[in-house]
Amino acid sequence: MAPSSVQPLYDLAPLLELMALGLLIAALPLAWVWRKHRGRTPAARVQALLVLTLFLTFDLVLFGAFTRLTDSGLGCPDWPGCYGSASPVGARAEISAAQAALPSGPVTHGKAWVEMIHRYLATGVGVLIIVLTVLAWREHLRRRRAGSAEGVLINPWWPTLTLLWVCLQGAFGALTVTMKLFPAIVTLHLLGGAVLLALLCAQAVRVGQRVQGAAAQPLPQALRLALAGTAALVLAQLLLGGWVSTNYAVLACSTFPQCQGAWWPDMAFAEGFELWRPLGLRGDGSHISFAALTAIHYAHRLAAYGVLAALGLLAWRLGRVPALRVQARWLAALALAQLATGLSNVVLGWPLAAAVLHTGGAAALVVVLTWALAASRSQAAAATAAAAAPFSAKRVSA
Repeated sequence: MAPSSVQPLYDLAPLLELMALGLLIAALPLAWVWRKHRGRTPAARVQALLVLTLFLTFDLVLFGAFTRLTDSGLGCPDWPGCYGSASPVGARAEISAAQAALPSGPVTHGKAWVEMIHRYLATGVGVLIIVLTVLAWREHLRRRRAGSAEGVLINPWWPTLTLLWVCLQGAFGALTVTMKLFPAIVTLHLLGGAVLLALLCAQAVRVGQRVQGAAAQPLPQALRLALAGTAALVLAQLLLGGWVSTNYAVLACSTFPQCQGAWWPDMAFAEGFELWRPLGLRGDGSHISFAALTAIHYAHRLAAYGVLAALGLLAWRLGRVPALRVQARWLAALALAQLATGLSNVVLGWPLAAAVLHTGGAAALVVVLTWALAASRSQAAAATAAAAAPFSAKRVSA
C-alpha cells in the first residue's frame, strides 16, 4: 500500500520546527527594515514593515496560484508538515514510494517542495503580522499609560483583526489539503488571500498618511460609492475566477468570443454552481458534466465584460482627481493586463505563466482599489471631521 494512503491527515509532530523556520524567514525582512530605516522614526519603520509585509503577502498569493496550477496542492498529503517531517528531505522515502506507485499522481518530489515552500512563506508572513500586532499594542499601551490617545499611529484592533484573519487563512490552507482540494474550500482560501491583502494595504496607506502628515482625499459621494461598488465587483469576479480554476473549467471554452462555436453553448448552471461537493463530482457522487464546466467558465467570462467596463469608467473618473491619478493609471493598466492574460488562458490552452499572472492581476486590482479607498473619503465625512477638529484640539489643550 502506498504511504500516502495511510498517512494521517494531521500530524503536528513537525509544528515546532515549522514555527522555527517561520521565525527564521521573518527575521530576514525584519532585519532589512530595521537596518535600512534605523535612522528614521518608529512610525516610519512600522510603515516600511507594513509595505514589505504587503509585498511578501502578494508574493505568497502568487506562489499559491503557482502551487494550485502545477497540481502541487497535495504534494504533501498531510498538514502542517510532509509525512510528519518539517521538509521533503525527511520524507524522501515516503515521497519516492508514492511517486513510484503513481508517477503522474499528486505526490512527487517536485510537487512536495512547491507545497512546502508555500507553507514556509505563509508561516513567515504570519510571523511578520504577529510583530505588527505586538508593535501596535505596545504603542497603544504606552500612550494609554501616558494619558494620551491622540495621534496614535494605528488602532491596534486592525492588526489584531489581520492576525486573526491570517490564522483563519491557515485553517483554510489545512482544509485545502485534508479535504483533497475541495473546490469551495480552495476558492474561499483564494478569497481569504485577497482580503488579507486589502487589510494590509489599508493599514499601510493610513500609517503612511500619519507619517507624511497627509489627509485623505475628499471625493463626491457618487464617486466614492462607485469606487466601493467596483471593489465589490472585483471581489465577486475573483470568486468566479477561483471557481473556474479550482474546478479546472478554463478549457471548457477554448475559443473567443464564442464558446464551442456558439454564443450560448449548452450549459448546466445549477450543476456547475452546486457549491458543496468534491472536486470533479456532484453532490450525489456522480461525475460533473461538461455542460456544468461550460457554465462555470461562461459565467466568469460574461461577468468579466461588466467588471472591465466598470474598471474603465472608474479609472476615467479617478483620473480627473489629481491626488488619485496614480491609482487610476494602475487600474487602467491592470484591467488591460487582465483582459490579455484571460484571453491567453483561453486561446493558448491555459499556459502556466498567463494563469499565474491572471491571478496576480486580480490580487493587484484588490490592492489598488483598497489603496484608492483608504486614501480617500467622502466629502461629507471630510466636512464632519474638519468641523470636529477644533473641538478635539480644545480638549487636548485643556
